[in-house]
Amino acid sequence: MKLIIQIPCYNEAETLEVTLNDLPKHIDGIDEIEYLIINDGSKDNTVEVAKRWGVHHVVNFKQNQGLAKGFIAGLDGCLRCGADIIVNTDADDQYKGEDIEKLVRPILDGEADVVIGARPIDQTEHFSYIKKKLQHLGSWTVRKASNTGIPDAPSGFRAYSREAAMRMNVVNDYTYTLETIVQAGREKIPMISVPIRTNGELRPSRLFKSIWGYVKKSMLTILRAYVMYKPLKAFSLLCVPFVTIGLAIGIRFLYYMAHGTSSGHVQSLILGCTLIIIGFLIFVLGILADTIAANRRILQDVQLHVKRIEYGESREEEGSYGK
Repeated sequence: MKLIIQIPCYNEAETLEVTLNDLPKHIDGIDEIEYLIINDGSKDNTVEVAKRWGVHHVVNFKQNQGLAKGFIAGLDGCLRCGADIIVNTDADDQYKGEDIEKLVRPILDGEADVVIGARPIDQTEHFSYIKKKLQHLGSWTVRKASNTGIPDAPSGFRAYSREAAMRMNVVNDYTYTLETIVQAGREKIPMISVPIRTNGELRPSRLFKSIWGYVKKSMLTILRAYVMYKPLKAFSLLCVPFVTIGLAIGIRFLYYMAHGTSSGHVQSLILGCTLIIIGFLIFVLGILADTIAANRRILQDVQLHVKRIEYGESREEEGSYGK
């Protein structure tokens, strides 16, 4: 059983060695532990620090691609290197390396394929009051969108089984944390959360630069992921207000017509019909989006089989997921 711990890095020369020193060297049930960094176009000597420390694998981007693309490239690199379990952590030593055992244990015991570390957000001193509330709000929104009970959706401290890692896809350029939870929840990939601890802040967050910018990007990411995996429901909910208001206006016109006073309300009839037509068109778009989503699921299945062939999976392993 091989565990590979991946660390996305962008100009992390000052903090990377601290993070690497904190990582575990042995975990019961794991035969081999290796380390991989994703160098996301760093301008400092991040790669030199990693190689001098003894990191086994380096995934290199010549130009900064962002956290989401770096995460997926890291998963691909870990799978190619034969990882049975992949743990993702941050280069700023935010998470305690000792807790990696908590992440991998449910996968080793066959309880889950995705394990996400839940930080003690309310007890984290370097989180502002507003940031704490936004973290809770964002996690609540993701729980509703993904139909899961994950308490800390933005946490980047997480573990994936080999099978779950091959199923992961991220289409946004901002962050992988929210979209992958929605995907795993909607595709019923076994996923749980475990409590973890955090270290003191070594540097300010680079993802959380502006509160309102973070809120806007996060909500757009959640909305996009939800529409991708539940398009018919999303468009149906969107069409309901238009149809409801349009019908109410139409019933109001019929009431006036029954009393012979409808001549001054033709504009209301036109507005009601227009709203009903808009609602109907939105519902039709939902049907089309649902058809596209069905095709996407077929393509994802094809992609999964291609990955299994590419990464050298056996035929017996192909049918083992979810059993």
